[in-house]
Amino acid sequence: MGRLFDGPWPIVIIIIVALLLFAAPKLPAMARSLGQSMRIIRSEVKEMKNDGKPAAKDDTDPVEGKVVNHPEANKSGNDTDVPPASRS
Repeated sequence: MGRLFDGPWPIVIIIIVALLLFAAPKLPAMARSLGQSMRIIRSEVKEMKNDGKPAAKDDTDPVEGKVVNHPEANKSGNDTDVPPASRS
């Protein structure tokens, strides 16, 4: 007659069944936190790899607060920054 704990598989199966019985309500929260931890670790590793490299610089600077090349702004002749639909 064989022994119950001869190999690792019966122990693994018993642990899985115990987890499903006693920790089933907590499994989604544990999986969610594990996924968040993996995302954080991945982003930190990516930042560590890019830490020594110089940042790529664009030749264009962002324009903030102005409507640039708006098609209806050129037709009206007004030089205000207000969009054409809200002009009075």
